[in-house]
Amino acid sequence: MNVKIRTGTASGEVKIPSSKSVAHRLLINAALTDGKTVLEDLSLNEDISATIDCLRALGAKIELPQDGICEVTGASEKPVDEVRRLYCRESGSTLRFMLPLCLDGVKTELYGSPRLIERPHSVYREICEKNGFLWQSDGEKITVQGKLTSGTYEVPGNISSQFITGLMLSLPTLEKDSIIRLTTEPESLSYIEMTVNSLAEFGIKIEKRSEHEWYIGGGQIRKTPDKISVEADESGAAFFAALNFIGGDVKLNNLNENSSQGDRVWRSLFPLLTDGKPEISIKDCPDLGPILMSLAACLNGAVLTDTARLRIKESDRGEAMAQELAKSGVKVTVDENRITVDPADIHAPTEVLDGHNDHRIVMSLAVLLTKYGGTIKGAEAVAKSMPQFFGMLRSIGIGTEEG
Repeated sequence: MNVKIRTGTASGEVKIPSSKSVAHRLLINAALTDGKTVLEDLSLNEDISATIDCLRALGAKIELPQDGICEVTGASEKPVDEVRRLYCRESGSTLRFMLPLCLDGVKTELYGSPRLIERPHSVYREICEKNGFLWQSDGEKITVQGKLTSGTYEVPGNISSQFITGLMLSLPTLEKDSIIRLTTEPESLSYIEMTVNSLAEFGIKIEKRSEHEWYIGGGQIRKTPDKISVEADESGAAFFAALNFIGGDVKLNNLNENSSQGDRVWRSLFPLLTDGKPEISIKDCPDLGPILMSLAACLNGAVLTDTARLRIKESDRGEAMAQELAKSGVKVTVDENRITVDPADIHAPTEVLDGHNDHRIVMSLAVLLTKYGGTIKGAEAVAKSMPQFFGMLRSIGIGTEEG
């Protein structure tokens, strides 16, 4: 799908959809209880739908009786299948959160897009190989079989925190105590904090002993809370907040100022771009990389550091943004762990922009195009996290045309 965006100044109010990072965690915890949990303010998108499908495959009953309401009843008995199949679509969170839960003795095939399957999964592969479990990856799916046990798990800190979350979701209900220990300096600690907080909502306690180690008592039982509201998405809010730094007047009216989401730091990072060419680390907020690049291109440039992980997202995000910003006269230099966006006499793109099948690339380019106009192909990628994105732009005065 191509979307043409007309130049305009955004003005008005928007309600930001719920955080898919928070929603994944709450849905999985709810599905692992013995009771019924009601999640309020849940926004559906491709990634959340993938997690719901996988949880249903594990025996949970999940109903969506009305917009924003999700009722989850934990599986009293798991389906008895010779081979269990889970379809993760393009969701890295879904696959990495679900995989340890599937190490329960049943042979499980986890399907996903080629890009998802080829993304790094070394932590789980090594756990399986070390314990003599089945691990196969053929480009279409990952197949596992084995039974996860309590113990000490040493994990590199400079990889995706999704692996740590997956283990945290799985280990507390095993018989004995466990420890997760990071072997290198940690990144994305806020996402680990989010996981700990979500588990606490269901009565599961995880003790943080240091920045590198967590103690997980065994034999814990999840308790069913009455209702939980899924807070708004700070990652999604960043795209609309960015509009205010290029002349817009947009009010984001439903954010949690005390959120544990790491991407809440857009509040302190975006103002830095208005004064000179700042150096900004995205070590704990890699998902803000593309919108920071887009906003830097519109303003005074920037140097982003700790950018290596952008290569292993839905696209190679640094290179993808560099290619697209070049079409508007912006020079971007992508190094191993550093990206430089030079100040430029920016102009409307000379050709159609490519969304690289990446929701964050599409939304970051759309922000730039509200100022200069242009067309993005592959714009349907926004369905991964925010299918209502272009409708939200229209609601604050930005003209869009889909075709």
